[in-house]
Amino acid sequence: MQNMSLGLKEALRLTLEIIKPLAAENVSLVDSVGRIAASNLNALVDSPAIDTSRKDGYAVISREVAEATAENPVRLRLLGSMAAGGDNDFQVTPGTTVRVLTGARIPAGADSVVSEEFVQQLDSEMLVETFTGPGRNIRRRGSDVALREPILQANRLITPAVAGLLAAAGYSTIPVFRNPVVGIIGTGDEIVEPGKPLPEGGVYASNIMTLAGFCKKYNMQARLTIAKDDYTDLYNALKLMSSETDAVLTSGGAWTGERDLMAQVLGELGWQGVFHRIRIGPGKAVGFGLLDKKPVFILAGGPSSNLMGYLQIALPGLLALSGHANPGLPWIKARLAFDLKGEPDWTDFFYGTIEYAGDGLPEFYPMKKHAPVTSIAKATAVASLTEEQDSLLAGEIINVQFLR
Repeated sequence: MQNMSLGLKEALRLTLEIIKPLAAENVSLVDSVGRIAASNLNALVDSPAIDTSRKDGYAVISREVAEATAENPVRLRLLGSMAAGGDNDFQVTPGTTVRVLTGARIPAGADSVVSEEFVQQLDSEMLVETFTGPGRNIRRRGSDVALREPILQANRLITPAVAGLLAAAGYSTIPVFRNPVVGIIGTGDEIVEPGKPLPEGGVYASNIMTLAGFCKKYNMQARLTIAKDDYTDLYNALKLMSSETDAVLTSGGAWTGERDLMAQVLGELGWQGVFHRIRIGPGKAVGFGLLDKKPVFILAGGPSSNLMGYLQIALPGLLALSGHANPGLPWIKARLAFDLKGEPDWTDFFYGTIEYAGDGLPEFYPMKKHAPVTSIAKATAVASLTEEQDSLLAGEIINVQFLR
């Protein structure tokens, strides 16, 4: 297993190389929103399936109205009207026109639609007052989606608009990667489940609630439990969670103290450790490995380190398990409000807030490196100094990870 000589890039590379997406499942189109496509999807039909009118107007033979003006309109006999999905059927011949509503099929013989504002009715005749060229105001068959046209690549997120496109392309069910059920174990004799009486020296299990909240945000189910700093208790919790979930997060007991038993217990359970402790701060105690071929992420107990280890290693790993092509937090550009200083050969992270001035790039206001829970709750972004950077100066344009 790799030790703390491992940098962030290498740790993340190893994580994403090892984790493979879960099996695919078919879900209804509406339930596919927010999920990741498990295969390439091509159009099953043309949309529209026929040539239709883009607006309310009159279907004509374009050459017959080539000279039409308001002063010298062209007279055409009205045959009837057609609506979208209607049964009426007409054929436009020289000297005739058909009223068509938006979405109506273009009648045989017509090659253009004149908007209704350029047509006047006189008894049973229509006076066309403007020229309209071939194809004008006609939505051609397959112009939105053409049969067998690629619609969505595998490993891409299905948004509401994409779901609409898939519906137009003929889909009612979609193959998507299954979202993981994530087991989250909070450890420590002092940890108390929220809602229960708080004894002297106890703290409520805020870390696992934050982790579960992030899992919910990304459509993952979370199962929570609390284990004491006791070998047997940890062993049983890990064994149960690893058998009932797709991935496990552990919170606390990650360092080298006499009560930090997590790595030891995992070793007894036969986990394949990939790394434990890397060159990032906060969050250096983060670890990753496989237990029964399922990902397990070790996270520190301190709130700042706990969440940062999750954001930088565990979250990308869990998103990869869900099938995301580019797992991890989104990035945006921002102007740094204050100087930042880091340590050499180390990736330093800073929680902070994004503020929009309305006249250009947003500004990033960094917090102290080890921010308390009250500050972390206000954070909207994360900035970093890579191992090649000792400092960043106020006013520099930087890339930050966006939390909201």
